[in-house]
Amino acid sequence: MTSPELSKHLQLSVTNLGPIAKADIELRPMTVFVGPSNTGKSYLAILIYALHRFFSGTASRPMFRRSYGQLFGSLSPFGAGPPADDVGEPAKLKHFTPLFQWIKEYLQKSAEVSSSQEVDGVTLPGPVVKLLKNWLESVGHYGWALDAEITRCFGVEDTAMLVRNRVVKGSRVTLARLVDHCGQTPRTFGYSFTVRRNHHNLKSHIPGGVPLRLRASEQWGNRDLDELYWVAHLLEEQEEDEEDIALKGHRLLSTLSRAVGRDIVSPLSLIAHYLPADRTGVMHAHRVVVGSLIGQAARAGFERDTPLPRLSGVLADFLEQLVGLEDPRPNTGKMSNESLAEEIEKDILQGEIRTARSPVGYPEFLYRPEGWKEDLGLMNTSSMVSELAPVVLYLRYVVRPGETLIIEEPESHLHPALQVEFTRHLAAAVRAGVRVIITTHSEWVLEELANLVRLSDLPEAQRKGIGGGDYGLTRDQLGVWRFEPKKRPKGSVVREIPFNPDIGNFDSGFDRVAMATYNDQAEIIRREERLKTNAGRH
Repeated sequence: MTSPELSKHLQLSVTNLGPIAKADIELRPMTVFVGPSNTGKSYLAILIYALHRFFSGTASRPMFRRSYGQLFGSLSPFGAGPPADDVGEPAKLKHFTPLFQWIKEYLQKSAEVSSSQEVDGVTLPGPVVKLLKNWLESVGHYGWALDAEITRCFGVEDTAMLVRNRVVKGSRVTLARLVDHCGQTPRTFGYSFTVRRNHHNLKSHIPGGVPLRLRASEQWGNRDLDELYWVAHLLEEQEEDEEDIALKGHRLLSTLSRAVGRDIVSPLSLIAHYLPADRTGVMHAHRVVVGSLIGQAARAGFERDTPLPRLSGVLADFLEQLVGLEDPRPNTGKMSNESLAEEIEKDILQGEIRTARSPVGYPEFLYRPEGWKEDLGLMNTSSMVSELAPVVLYLRYVVRPGETLIIEEPESHLHPALQVEFTRHLAAAVRAGVRVIITTHSEWVLEELANLVRLSDLPEAQRKGIGGGDYGLTRDQLGVWRFEPKKRPKGSVVREIPFNPDIGNFDSGFDRVAMATYNDQAEIIRREERLKTNAGRH
C-alpha cells in the first residue's frame, strides 16, 4: 500500500481576528506580511507565535532554556492524551494488543537494517490508527490552554476582545494539511480553534480511512523514532501486573502521538522566537522596565489599589529572554547561527555585539566598533545598532535550525542600502535552516527578495558578481502576503502576492504610492509653470 503524502506547507486560515476579516496563508521557510498600517500584520504574527507555543508544548513552561530531551514531554498536547483516562483499568488492556504486536514487528524490522532512517515512512496498521486517532483528537480537550496562551501573547484579558467588531460568528483559526493517498481526492488533516463570547472550542480534523504514517520529519530527523524505540524496549522487561502493562501502553501511545501529531502541524511543533517592533527602545530601557516590574510586584501586597503594569506575552518573553541569555548553544546546519551573527556584525554593524554580567548577574549589552579597544553601551550607539543587536544575540544564543524567528519591521532604522543587505542575511538564515517570518513596509526589502528569487533561477556559476548571489531563495521557500483593507465588510483581506516574472517583483502596492507621489510632483510643476507664465504676461 502506498503511504499517504502530506502537503509540504501547513495552511493557516483566520477569520474575524482583530482587523483581519479573512486570511489564508501558508507557512513557508520565509513568510512575509506586507500592507498598510493597522491591517493586522502584527495580529497574525502574534497568533502564529501563540500557536507555536501551544503545539510545541512550551506554552506552560516559564521559558525555553532547556535541552531538546526535556522539551517535548507530557506538556505537548499531542502526548497528553484524553485528560480523564484511567490507565490502570484492566478492561483496556486488550486495546493495546495490536499496538504491542505492531511495535515488536517494527523493532524487528529496524534491527535488520543499518539505521532507523531506512524504516522511515512506515504506514501504521488500521487498529493502531484507530487508537492513535483518539489521541490526536484529544488535543481538543486542551483548548483552554491555547485560549490562555493567545490572551497572554496579545496581552488581553479575554480572547473575545480579539474578535473583529465582536461579530456574532466569532473568530476562527484553522490549521490544515492536505493528505494525498493512492491518488484519491486529497483529504485534510488539521485543527480549528473558534472564539465566541464567553466560549472557545478546539476541534480536530482527522479524516477517516486515510492511513497515518510514522516518519522522520525534516526538522526532527530520527529524534522521534529513537524515542519510540526506547519506549518500545520497555515492553521487553518483565511485566509485574496489568497496571504496569497499561502504563507502558499509554507511554507508547503518547510517544507515537507526539511523533505523528508534530508531523501534521509542523513547523508549529517547534519553538518560535518573537522580536517585537521598537527593539531600540526595549534594548535601551529593558533594565529599567524589568526593575520597575520587580518593584511593582514586590509592593503589590501593600498597594492594593495600584494595578500591576501589563505587558503583552511577546514583549514579556523578549525581556525574559534578554535577561536569561546564556552561553551560545551548539548549532548544526549548512552555516552555524554563530556564523550568521558574525556576518551581520561584519557586513552591517561593522562592530561586535557583546554581553557582560553586572555584579548581581544582570546582563549588559555592549557594542565594540571595529578597531576599538573599548565597548560602548547601546544608549551611546546609533539606533541601527540597537535595532539589530537582538537579532545578533538571538542568532548567537537562542535560535536553532528548524525553529522560527519572527521579526517585526526588520527595516527599522536602516538606510535603504542596509535594508537590502539585511534582507540577504535573513535569506542566509533561511538557507541555514532557520524559518523566518517578517512584517514590513519596505519596498527595498521586497525588491531584494524578488531579486533573490530570480537569482535562484540562475545556475550558480552565473550568480557571481551579483549582489546577493550567494543567498538565492526558490519560489517554494518564499511566500509574500498582502493585507488589503476593505470597506465592506470592514476589515482586511489577506492574499498571496505571487512573484511576477514580467516585472521581476511582487505587486505590493508600493508602486501606486510612488505613482501618486510622482503625479503630485508633476501637478506641482505644472502649476508652477502656469504661475510663471501668468506672471510674465503681467
